[in-house]
Amino acid sequence: MSEHETKFHDPRKYWLDDSKNVKKVIGFVVVACMVLFAAEAFYHKHPYFAAESLFGFYAIYGFVICVGLVLVTKLMRVILMRDEEYYDKNE
Repeated sequence: MSEHETKFHDPRKYWLDDSKNVKKVIGFVVVACMVLFAAEAFYHKHPYFAAESLFGFYAIYGFVICVGLVLVTKLMRVILMRDEEYYDKNE
C-alpha cells in the first residue's frame, strides 16, 4: 500500500457503515415527518397571511425552498466553477 492509502485507511467499522442502519435512520426521519405533518391538524394556528392557514403549508413551503436551494446551488456551480488546473496555471 502507498503512504496515501495507509494514512486514510480506517479498519474500524462504524454503525452507519451498515446499510441496514442507514435505512433505519431514514425510516425514522420519514415517520417523524409524517407524525409532525399529521399533528398540524390538532392545534389552532394564528396565521398572519392567508396562505399560512392552509394545511401543511410549512411542510410544503420548506420542501419547495429546499429544492429551490439545490437548484440554485447547481446553477451557481456552473457559474462559479473553475478549471481543475486553475491554481497551477502559473507554474
